[in-house]
Amino acid sequence: MKRIFFSADAHGANLVWRKWISAVNMYHADILILAGDLTGKVFVPIIKQSDGTYQYHYFGTTFTLKSQDEVKAAIDRLDNAATYPFTTTPEEVEELQNNEKKLQDLMNKLIWDRLDQWLKMLVEKIDTSKVMPIVMPGNDDFFIFDDLIKSYENKGVIYPLHRVVDLPYGIEMISCSYVNPTPWNTDREADERKLERMLETEIKRLKDPHWSIFNFHAPPYNTQLDIAPKLDRNLTPVTNFGEVEKVHVGSKAVLRVEKKYQPLMGLHGHIHESFASDHVGKTPVVNPGSEYTEGILRAFIIDIDEKGIKNYWKIEG
Repeated sequence: MKRIFFSADAHGANLVWRKWISAVNMYHADILILAGDLTGKVFVPIIKQSDGTYQYHYFGTTFTLKSQDEVKAAIDRLDNAATYPFTTTPEEVEELQNNEKKLQDLMNKLIWDRLDQWLKMLVEKIDTSKVMPIVMPGNDDFFIFDDLIKSYENKGVIYPLHRVVDLPYGIEMISCSYVNPTPWNTDREADERKLERMLETEIKRLKDPHWSIFNFHAPPYNTQLDIAPKLDRNLTPVTNFGEVEKVHVGSKAVLRVEKKYQPLMGLHGHIHESFASDHVGKTPVVNPGSEYTEGILRAFIIDIDEKGIKNYWKIEG
């Protein structure tokens, strides 16, 4: 028997990444997967003041830091909370506000540096000759970061896109980082017809789709994996008698191909609120969801053997 530890949607949270790596020893994992939305999008300037203190604003609160030790502690907290803090001056902040290219370059550098640190930590902490670490971007991740993941392939990290990943017992895995359209118009989105063509292209790589795992970031439509708050045109949750309305927002293309091919399992993410398992026909499908801002790791443990999927269950901590 071999064990898969599957998580998704870390969104730049240091604490979640460290917990994911620690799962190898804690849960005796043979295959470690973090699939989709590795990076975050929240940047927090810690601004030096004229009196030598530093200030930053976070969720409507202004924090004042009086020493370098306090600055370092704040950076650690913000790192774990899935933000990208950086020390700066009022002059530089004004320049960034007026220079979109410089701002984008800074954002890319901060994201790149953290992901690079993560991948270094991964290959330092685990023995890639014994454990398969699989790291996949998702719809929220800029394309430039794919090359960074690929640069660690010679150190044992597996970039799973546009290829078949061979798992134990002859089981194959294919992956897709794209999702159906979202209100946020992220980098890796496609309409359902195009997405289905993309998925079919990946499926053609397989020897036997029935003896495979579909690692698709988008969850199948109308399951327990794709339930999210209904949003109005201002992207505000819609409430009815004090309760937030829920809708299914997953992919019909993913649903169709899983119904058609009935793989051993579907691994999904993307919808943070849906920490759940379900079935599409006879195929079990799972979504670990995400609570990255709280530093909570959510995951599914999946045991496989020569008969296929032996068992699976969800954990968080």
